[in-house]
Amino acid sequence: MIIAVFPGQGSQSPGFLAPWLELDGAADRLAQYSEWAEVDLVAAGTEWDADAIRDTKVAQPLIVAASLLSWNALSTKDDIAGVAGHSVGEFAAAAAAGILSEEDALRLVGIRGRAMAEAAAAEQTGMSAVIGGDQDAVVTRLSDLGLTPANYNGAGQIVAAGALDALGALAAEPPAATRVIPLQVAGAFHTSYMAPAVETLRAAAADAAATDPSVTIWTNRDGSSVTDGRSFVDALVAQVASPVRWDLCMAAFADAGADGLVEFAPAGTLTGLAKRALRGTPAVAVKTPEHLAAADALVRPADA
Repeated sequence: MIIAVFPGQGSQSPGFLAPWLELDGAADRLAQYSEWAEVDLVAAGTEWDADAIRDTKVAQPLIVAASLLSWNALSTKDDIAGVAGHSVGEFAAAAAAGILSEEDALRLVGIRGRAMAEAAAAEQTGMSAVIGGDQDAVVTRLSDLGLTPANYNGAGQIVAAGALDALGALAAEPPAATRVIPLQVAGAFHTSYMAPAVETLRAAAADAAATDPSVTIWTNRDGSSVTDGRSFVDALVAQVASPVRWDLCMAAFADAGADGLVEFAPAGTLTGLAKRALRGTPAVAVKTPEHLAAADALVRPADA
């Protein structure tokens, strides 16, 4: 089984969409995505600087649009048997699995980005990656500081989220054998701070048609596979204020007998985690169109 994975916020970089727009039809497709998301994704992906594309309401639709551009460019995508997305990447996964139309995926992720940006502006919060150490000890330390383990990324990485002063205390006195790295994000995503955004997205998602997935899809909620399209959309909405369990998704990939992973643009983060947590499983990061051939070869080997 080859699994397609779609990255989350923070994977974008200035100008990263420029090579994708050289593909036939890509510029028109991105212009349509921009209309649906209500963001100028063409300018964001080719001209805007790091600060501009770090803005939550820009970053989220930009990442999903990039993932879908690269997904549609893969000639062997119909041979991929499973999909999953990290955080906002679940919108791209839902579209790839046929649960949501691309229009609804981009419309909803635009709403999600704006709602999360608004929720983040209400209080001074942030996120920090905690690398290494004992997971139980890390979680205990976060609890003591009133922080939330927002992302369980596997491979010895947990992302803490909460008030800035608590994150400062964590950096000053980190758990044993860990490094704490502040992340350049606008707020405490996947925590109770995002509750207002959940309600906004839930109301918008009620208007979206949901179809049962055409391939296996795993949810960030608990790493389980979901066979009902509406249930996946409900989990996708609730997940805005709940931890991302990417560690459990990767464990599920292993249990499913994954033969390889293909990460779609803006790629690199999830294949990096997989190389440490799923040792020996081939992984291709489709960062530019030049990487499509390697992904096609992994999905459909020449000797198959």
